[in-house]
Amino acid sequence: MAKVFEEITDHIADWVGRQTMFFVGTAPLAAEGHVNVSPKGPIGSLRILGPHRVAFLDISGSGAETIAHVRENGRIVIMFCAFEGPPRIVRFHGSGTVLRWDEPGFDEAAESFEHLSIDAARRALVTVDVTRVSDSCGYGVPLMTFEGVRSHHALSASKRVRTMGEDGYDRYKQTKNTLSLDGLPAVD
Repeated sequence: MAKVFEEITDHIADWVGRQTMFFVGTAPLAAEGHVNVSPKGPIGSLRILGPHRVAFLDISGSGAETIAHVRENGRIVIMFCAFEGPPRIVRFHGSGTVLRWDEPGFDEAAESFEHLSIDAARRALVTVDVTRVSDSCGYGVPLMTFEGVRSHHALSASKRVRTMGEDGYDRYKQTKNTLSLDGLPAVD
């Protein structure tokens, strides 16, 4: 049975900071819509902003389900798993908002977030008002060793900027993944 906490405690925040990645789960309102779970990282792309508030940096990629679902209904869960050390899973349930790269205030808000790629690939900052903090045993999570961060996204994004220019890459971000799998607006 999960243990529920009143807030993100210093102990939980410290533990989260030692993990290598996290997962984000969202879903559209429509019952026939596709539920989505996305791996995110590195852990420095997430910030705990207070006892009931977190944010993470989203980068352009192969889909935009997280952004589309959060824009539609705000529902989101962030899950952390201990792949090393004692078993544990921590979840932050809440309501999110999206600040896109082309909106006022994005550069300042996203400035200190680490991410897997080049700055031009930053697509959005997702801020979550956390309404439930829980942990569970994590006995089913395998032990795995972190070997490093993959360079593929940074290389791909750099090539696009080199061949399209920064303005061309911005246009690419405005047209690529404009809709979710279910047709919800993501980047428009």
